[in-house]
Formats: sequence, structure tokens, C-alpha cells
Amino acid sequence: MASIDADYCYSFPAIRGIQAGRPFYIATCPMRIIPKIFSFDENDVPPELRAQRTLNKSRIPEMVRYILENPKDYVFSALTASIAVDVQFDEFPGTNNLGTLCVPMDAQILINDGQHRRKAIEDALDARPELGQDNIPVLFFVDEGLKRSQQMFADLNKYAIRPSPSLASLYDHRDASSNLARYLAMSVEPFAGMTELEKSNISQRSNKLFTLSSIKQATRALLGKDPKKSDFDECTQIATRYWQAIYNVMPDWQLAAKKEVSPVQLRQDYVHAHGIGLQHSDNWGIHC
Repeated sequence: MASIDADYCYSFPAIRGIQAGRPFYIATCPMRIIPKIFSFDENDVPPELRAQRTLNKSRIPEMVRYILENPKDYVFSALTASIAVDVQFDEFPGTNNLGTLCVPMDAQILINDGQHRRKAIEDALDARPELGQDNIPVLFFVDEGLKRSQQMFADLNKYAIRPSPSLASLYDHRDASSNLARYLAMSVEPFAGMTELEKSNISQRSNKLFTLSSIKQATRALLGKDPKKSDFDECTQIATRYWQAIYNVMPDWQLAAKKEVSPVQLRQDYVHAHGIGLQHSDNWGIHC
């Protein structure tokens, strides 16, 4: 391989590895250079000539807001990119597969996975340039043409499954609606001990009556808005009083909580034992 002119290349600290007989490189890149070196063709190119999905611009503002509102606590996963030319990897003395990755400045670097993150980074840097000092990991592959890049995109997305709304709410400690739903599910009748926290669909033979996602949706509808930090305590009190009041006039829920009737039987016989029943019960509520 011909040596690359160090004055005309991007240099990244990197680790080299082998996957399926091909080399790859895991590098640390300053975020300020992400918009400059990673290309994304947003022109009207037919899908058969692309190796990426079209950019869904409606997703970007929320991602940008996430970065800007959490500058000390955001997490972005690695980008995956293909480099359309040969690269040079200079190992550090006395190390194995640890060194500097040199990529020619005129190389086309195509993002296979992460184009929305790339655009969000670009827009966030426009608002807060100091974020450019942060780093993001990048997984580099040497490009082998359009067909290979398309297959990489298909493979990377084939097994990607979004977590259920319930599990996402269980683990989301930034979202006030999730925090409120989690509190209700764990502390307030009728939900305590009767809530499926991981799945958003209750299996036929489950001993749970509610899902965390249905509690979140029903409580949001009850309040008429998402709670905020400024009114979180007030909304928590209203939701707690309301759901406890509903519990007190629902004998079947009380029997299920006391294990005197099976949730399985209730689901077979009554709509109020399903998420749709819970969501419709908020029509009796008030707004904070």
C-alpha cells in the first residue's frame, strides 16, 4: 500500500480488528469534524443507487434538543462508515492493532448507519460550537462498492429492534411522564404489584392487569399534558388521588389485587381489565 501524505489526511487514534476476514477500525473522532468528513447524499437519488435510507428530517429537532438539553449527560452510539479508498494504519511501537488511522482528506466517507445522528450533531454544533470538543466513536470499514455497502446497511438494520414502550419508559429517567408512570406503577393502587413493567402487551396467562405504557398514556390523557419539573409534584398528587379513587369504585380491580380473582378471568370477561379500559377511564378525570 502506498504511503499517505500525513499533511493531507485525517488522523484518528484507532484500534484495528478483523471481522469476516476484513479489517475494520474503531476510531475516536472529535464531533466538530463529523459534518465535514462524513458525506450524506440528500439529493433525489433512486434507492437502488443508494446505500442509505433517505433522511427523515422530522426526527432531527428532537435529537438536537436531546443533545442541547443534556450537554453533560447525553449518549450517542457509534457511527458506522465506509471509506471509498485505501487507508493507512500505523501501529504504535510495542502494541498489537493499536495505532493511528490515516484517511486521505479527499476520500469519500459514507455513513452506513447513523446519518440522523450525524445531522443532529451538525445542527447541535451550530447552536453550541463548544460541543465540538466532545468525541464520538466511529466504526470504519474499507468500502468495496455499492453492492457491499447496501448489504452492510441491510445487515446492520436487520436485527435492530426497538424496545417496547413499557421498557423504554421504565429506563427513561429524563422524561417526566415516564417518571410519573413508574411511580404510579410501583407505589399506587391499583397499579402496585399489578403492572407489567417490561412488555407493552400482556400475555394471555399473565397475572398482571396493567402495562407501564398504558399507565403512562392514560395518565398523560388525564392531565391533558406532559408533567414538567415545575408542576411534577402537583400532577403526581392529582394522578395519585384520581387512580386511587377509581380503584375504590372498581371491585374487580380490588379482588385482583387481593388475589381473590384471576386477572386472566377478568381479561376474558371485562374491557376494564385491558389497556383500552384504563385509557378510557381518564375521561372521568380533571386537568391540572
